Amino acid sequence: MYKSLIKPILFRKQPEAAHHFTFSLTKRVFNLPVIKQVVKSQYSLEDKLLEREVFGLKFKNPIGLAAGFDKDAKLIDEMAMLGFGFIEIGTLTPKPQEGNPQPRLFRLPQDEALINRMGFNNGGVDEAILRLKKRKSDVIIGGNIGKNKVTPNEDADKDYLYCLEALHPYVDYFVVNVSSPNTPNLRDLQEKEPLKKLLLTVKAANDKKPHPKPILLKIAPDLTDGQLDDIVDIVKETKIDGVIATNTTIDRSALTTSKNEVESIGAGGVSGKVLKNRSTEVIRYLVEKSGKAFPIIGVGGIFTAQDAIEKLEAGASLVQVYSGMIYEGPGIVKEIKKGLLRYYKG
Repeated sequence: MYKSLIKPILFRKQPEAAHHFTFSLTKRVFNLPVIKQVVKSQYSLEDKLLEREVFGLKFKNPIGLAAGFDKDAKLIDEMAMLGFGFIEIGTLTPKPQEGNPQPRLFRLPQDEALINRMGFNNGGVDEAILRLKKRKSDVIIGGNIGKNKVTPNEDADKDYLYCLEALHPYVDYFVVNVSSPNTPNLRDLQEKEPLKKLLLTVKAANDKKPHPKPILLKIAPDLTDGQLDDIVDIVKETKIDGVIATNTTIDRSALTTSKNEVESIGAGGVSGKVLKNRSTEVIRYLVEKSGKAFPIIGVGGIFTAQDAIEKLEAGASLVQVYSGMIYEGPGIVKEIKKGLLRYYKG
């Protein structure tokens, strides 16, 4: 139904307008008593074989919703109805920010990909907390945190600490995002010394809490092998809990969409099927180089159960989807779980 009826309607709208329309419709429809039960029965599929315990948290299943889809924690209960094992909100910043000028989200249907240069558009961490306080589902929540655009890199730790302190009672794990290509100079924080300093600062603040939360690092797919070696060293040195591999890519060489069309879009990170192989390569490299020293959440180009299996076989403990849900629809979670169960049962 999604591909034949809903998707064609949504794809006639500008991508960001379609996103807001979907949010509004989902919020209204999913909370109608009869529809709520229908949605839960339609998308529910849980099994002991799907359960995972990773960095001290018990997940009902290994499929999560990646950051960027529900930045402001507006649809946590509704997304939980679709069967996600965990939902990552954000990227959240201390102060609200509009992000980059529109248009800033683009579809490449030929490649089943997206290009975005959103720029950490969000209502600010304090606004998100008001919604988190009201959530009803017990789905695991990750808090993806970043810095405001106006904050210079030398003061970035203050922004990450603000978000950590504010969100700490309301999320189950944290993700330090220094890998978005859409905030000027943010990726400079991935260099070894600035990154180590930032993570040590965040971890020290977290460790002072009565109940510390897992701290993960989200990395770009565009890192060289040498930089990935640095990531392995940094994770071990700082003793953070894991890595999310990967964010969007600035590499467009795998796109089949015409060069003129891609160039006319301008700057932005690419997600979707073209990211699948590279993100899996990064996972495999980190696993091999680290000797499986830390858990990895695999994200990038997951559209099918086989895509998820490839990430898990490469060494990921959990996976996340985003672009795959845009192109495949909300049934993607259940379809992946069905495929995983077939895989586990042989």
